[in-house]
Amino acid sequence: MTIPVEALRRAKAAEEPVADRRALDDPRAELLELERQGELIVQKIDREAISVMTKYGREKRIQKSHLWHHKSCGQCGHIPGYSTSIFWLMRKLGYDYHDPHDQTSCTGWNYYASATSNPAAQAAVAVRNFAAAYETGYFPLIHCGTSYGHYKDVREELIRHPELRAQVRAVMAKLGKPLVLPEEIVHYSEWVHALRHEIAAKRVRDVSGIVVSVHPACHYHKVVPGDAIYDPDIYGGQRTAVVTGLVEALGATVHDYSTWFDCCGFGFRHILVQRDFSRSFATLRKIEVMKEEANPDVVLTHDTGCVTTLDKSQFAAMAHGRNVGLPVMSDAQFAALALGAHPYRVCQLHWHSADYRPLLEKMGIDWEKAWAEFQSDLRRLESGEKRYLDWDDADGLNDDSGPH
Repeated sequence: MTIPVEALRRAKAAEEPVADRRALDDPRAELLELERQGELIVQKIDREAISVMTKYGREKRIQKSHLWHHKSCGQCGHIPGYSTSIFWLMRKLGYDYHDPHDQTSCTGWNYYASATSNPAAQAAVAVRNFAAAYETGYFPLIHCGTSYGHYKDVREELIRHPELRAQVRAVMAKLGKPLVLPEEIVHYSEWVHALRHEIAAKRVRDVSGIVVSVHPACHYHKVVPGDAIYDPDIYGGQRTAVVTGLVEALGATVHDYSTWFDCCGFGFRHILVQRDFSRSFATLRKIEVMKEEANPDVVLTHDTGCVTTLDKSQFAAMAHGRNVGLPVMSDAQFAALALGAHPYRVCQLHWHSADYRPLLEKMGIDWEKAWAEFQSDLRRLESGEKRYLDWDDADGLNDDSGPH
């Protein structure tokens, strides 16, 4: 049973009992007790944080700065402008971060798609990454929705099963690292949501005429759903608030559609063994429905697989004359554009398949001029005149030293 967030707030304020005790479950309390028993280390939130409300009424804290970026293999490989937009936003707001070189994949492909591993190996991969963050003193921020869902599963398993903790401790001992779990497992879109008003305050492009449809990522709000952010002011607290809250803060308009709850089609195993099914589902159940019911200028989502599948599936449906043709990007890319980021240097929209140029024109962006600037950058890189791609010549973030 899902309890509306506002009802939980009223009950809490009146000190009335809440019918479903799951609503008050807090993994932090169990983690801290395990730390007291010497079973593990809890990396604490040690900087300024913003409190948000989860599905069942628990307050979740989002650290604003000093963050260790757990990048996404799919973003780096397929949508590099996704990751660079997250970094760019953090720099634009003046928050320091660490871009690690020793992070590994979460092995989510194995976890969700192949089932060839085992719980101890999967948990050890997660803990090794958390230990790497802990050693730097920076708090982990997860870019990928799959990693986010996977790591929440791992947290639950490690809390519940002492034999698994013992196995993982043994693996970590061989690596010379402790068994560490963070106080909160935080997805980057939660950071964007928590700071959406700070982000909106730096908006330089008018997006009030832009219509957005939102696809909430399954691995964000369906895997361990009680840890996702909800807000009574957004869909009455009955849908996750991330992405939609940002769009509203920036001043754009959200148009709803009937299949919002459906998967994007990626599904992990589907994309590996039934790619035609994924493409059909993405276009027929999502893109066409959005076009017919909402007619948005852009589709925004917050997970690697969702952006990839919704964007890159459209070419096949277009070849069959289907009603598709919607640009798809992440909330971070859209926010960066609204704050003045370069569409190619930062957001790298040339990696996207669906035509995004009408959206840029509607946002007042001269994409032809921007493309010419980008091509000039590439020639300077090729000649050796520059070592790194500029973030943006006009925003004060350009230092020729690459991301921090």
